[in-house]
Amino acid sequence: MTTTDLIFGAAAFEQLADEWDALAQRGMTDTPFQTLAYQRAWWTHLGPGLLTTITVRDDDQLHAIGCFYVIDGVVHFNGCVEETDYLDLICAPDSAETAWNAVIDVICSADYPDWHTLEFCNIPEASPSRAILERISAERKLSFSADIQEVCPVIMLPTSFDAYLDTLDKKQRHEIRRKLRRAAGADAQLRIIGENDDLAEAIDAFLVLLQKSTIEKEAWLNDERRAVFHETAQAALEAGTLQLMFLEVDGQRAAALFNFAYNDRIWVYNSGLDPDAFGYLSSGVVLTAQAIEKAIEIGCREFDFLRGNETYKYQFGATDTEIYRLQLSR
Repeated sequence: MTTTDLIFGAAAFEQLADEWDALAQRGMTDTPFQTLAYQRAWWTHLGPGLLTTITVRDDDQLHAIGCFYVIDGVVHFNGCVEETDYLDLICAPDSAETAWNAVIDVICSADYPDWHTLEFCNIPEASPSRAILERISAERKLSFSADIQEVCPVIMLPTSFDAYLDTLDKKQRHEIRRKLRRAAGADAQLRIIGENDDLAEAIDAFLVLLQKSTIEKEAWLNDERRAVFHETAQAALEAGTLQLMFLEVDGQRAAALFNFAYNDRIWVYNSGLDPDAFGYLSSGVVLTAQAIEKAIEIGCREFDFLRGNETYKYQFGATDTEIYRLQLSR
């Protein structure tokens, strides 16, 4: 027997703590952004409006979690939009149609807050949610639109770094090798933060580099986003999925990557560099190349740059995948 429950507020994270991640790992969109730790951190520090969490169970077995917030009559995924690269209903692929119908039943019920639009951001192109929600819209006489919101360039990794370099055009391959040699000649060191390091200090150092890297990032990084980085990093370190990397020259941190190593993929969450220090070393390029080499070394199959079509991602051989914004309106 299928049953649903509607939970208001952050209490959902505690109530579902023992079940959340096990379901997320079976989910049709299984990324670091579906984990309980990330969802809770985002809501705690950045969440607006009213948080509503819908669960779907079959004979008491948890089959789906829909975590949404409602603001000004619009229903969004918890996490929308800037900080979170992939979002979706948390459920297994073979349960998706039943789960979405049950979730929409609750959203359309008198128990749910008033709304006029469901706006679901950052849904990966491979998710069945797009087709399912289009069918549900037609059945319920809701207007429906699906728009490509952004791209996430991804590298499919071979089994060796040399084989990876061979996939690049000759000029780019030569440039990466030259810059790696130059960095080695300057005794640039790759450092990956581990459980014996001072994580809070390392995150603060990363955020300094993030702010220095562009004017846009300097303006974007507020106290709330700082808190998300710290909380998410701590949870990922405990889960064994944090990959916080620095390129150090003469003991000075020149560039940094905040990655997740999750589900045989590296997810490049954010980056930073000091453009005025060691600029001649192309520290951002060197660190990205080293991160790709490390990903291959630990057996990852994909290297995901996440959202954004910056030129450098394609120079490293990435190809686009798409994420969608789905809108259902009364």
